[in-house]
Amino acid sequence: MQIFRTLLFVPAIRERMLVGAPKSGADAIVIDLEDAVPDGEKAAARAMAQRHIARIAEAGSAVYVRINGIHSGIARDDVMAVVGPALAGVVLPKTDSPQDLRDLDVLLREAEMAAGVRPGDIATIPLIESAGAVLRCEQIAAASDRVAALSFGAEDYTFDLGIRRSGNAAGLQHARSTLVHVATAMQVASIDTPYADYKDAKGLAGETAIARDLGMKGKYVIHPDQVATVNATFTPSKEEVAYARLVIEAYQRGLANGLGAVNLDGRMVDAPIAERARAVVALSAAIASTKKRAKAKR
Repeated sequence: MQIFRTLLFVPAIRERMLVGAPKSGADAIVIDLEDAVPDGEKAAARAMAQRHIARIAEAGSAVYVRINGIHSGIARDDVMAVVGPALAGVVLPKTDSPQDLRDLDVLLREAEMAAGVRPGDIATIPLIESAGAVLRCEQIAAASDRVAALSFGAEDYTFDLGIRRSGNAAGLQHARSTLVHVATAMQVASIDTPYADYKDAKGLAGETAIARDLGMKGKYVIHPDQVATVNATFTPSKEEVAYARLVIEAYQRGLANGLGAVNLDGRMVDAPIAERARAVVALSAAIASTKKRAKAKR
């Protein structure tokens, strides 16, 4: 199970941040070649990313790179520079249509062949950042077998709609819900937009809880200080895991006695509730396993 609770954006031109990124505790590091890099620094950023991808991966973090958009004219340069055995995947900004992912797939196959990577190994995470992308979200998710997650970018989305990004996030609910439903149906993860004010811990916690309750599986973060809050929100608590185990045990006892539903502390437990409990236990185990592997590599 790929864990995507936190994906930390790190500018590709900030070497100090790249060096420290694996210590953040984020499930994935996203080296950013797009918005965080001025046009005149793109070539230097590619070279910097190239130098650090394997080192970050060796430290136990999954490494993704946000390339420039498929219509930027420099996406191929980005892909050819960063694809290698240590790269987990590519985040594609401004994914507006399924053709964008098909075009990226062509570039990735070329880069994989050149780098000696098995074709298809590099995953993709499209960023849904416009009204049109939300409208075509299902087609985008189905456009490539490489898609590991769908992710949401609220800043470009709210600009496209001509609305302000407010504290209650009301203007984002439709896009978030659409993305979650499509991702769930396609059996991939759903990743929420970053919270821009990295000093506002309370606001971050509130927005992350909204995303979790809508069904999101994780969130982009822009500062290491945001990682612990987001990880905690998307991690089942010890109490939740303990109760989930009780639910599973009660349901199994019921089945052994020929019952399809049982009473546990005044609550009915049937097949869907037991299945949800199994998912909680599996997620907790996957997170623990990921932590253990990362710790072993450090």
